[in-house]
Amino acid sequence: MTSELRRVCVFCASSPGTDPAITEATVALGRLLAEREIELVYGGGAVGLMGLVADTVLEAGGTVTGVITTTPMPSLPYRVDSARSRSLPRS
Repeated sequence: MTSELRRVCVFCASSPGTDPAITEATVALGRLLAEREIELVYGGGAVGLMGLVADTVLEAGGTVTGVITTTPMPSLPYRVDSARSRSLPRS
């Protein structure tokens, strides 16, 4: 049986960090995901490394799904695409 990777969940910092190599790797990952048509699933933040990887995927024409609590932290900017936003039932 052959399986194809369709989505990747990335957990990374909401700060930009201080190592340029990490920033470069984050951008490279975002480009690679978009190029291979692999959807990014991440924490929904619009800042730091998580914002950078999401921005990179989007700029390269890829698909991004942000997962965030119903009550976001007020100090953390996040993205909401009202056309795709939905509440999931609690289990």
